[in-house]
Amino acid sequence: ERVRVSYLQPAEMRPGLVEAMTSLPHVAPYFDLSFQHAAPGVLRRMRRFGDPESFLGLIESIRAANPLAGIRSNVIAGFPGETEADVEVLSEFLVAARLDAVGVFGYSDEDGTEAAGIGGKIDDDEIEARRAALADLADELVSQRAEDRVGERVRVLVEEIAGQGDAEETVGRAAHQGPEVDGSVTLDVGHAGVVGTFVDAVVTGSDGADLRAVA
Repeated sequence: ERVRVSYLQPAEMRPGLVEAMTSLPHVAPYFDLSFQHAAPGVLRRMRRFGDPESFLGLIESIRAANPLAGIRSNVIAGFPGETEADVEVLSEFLVAARLDAVGVFGYSDEDGTEAAGIGGKIDDDEIEARRAALADLADELVSQRAEDRVGERVRVLVEEIAGQGDAEETVGRAAHQGPEVDGSVTLDVGHAGVVGTFVDAVVTGSDGADLRAVA
């Protein structure tokens, strides 16, 4: 009923793949795009390709094909050689991108990786400061994006019946929400959901990345 593709590389995305993922009936219109950063210089040091313009163009093409598509990503703060100007580029990109979910991580050396041996290392306290600031921004932007979805029709995969009696709630995920990382949908109290089934609903409110909806 629902096939979800995860961890897509932006540089490898093609129009045909976007078309397939937004048109095939059993494929969730969900794009887990591994941007990692937006500043071109940092991306090159990561051995990646891209810039804000190309990334935003990809996002625009996805939403042109399906305005309700979900888009999430992870970004890294404090990669060796990152400047304050690079952090500003990343911040401006996140504001413009309006992603449904953003994971923000601080850089740390990993044994055996090329990055562990390159220069320009940033102090741990500065890495954490940058990570925290970007995480606060991401939380605000994700909340705004969720608010934008009020009034949308969603198809919710029921995963849990929480509580008992009058406090019982049906909780699940819409197509734009990946498991465990992208928020959930709580259906109106009293809806007799069945775990593993789909329920069509309309979004009535939001709390952070989480949505409330009426079946």
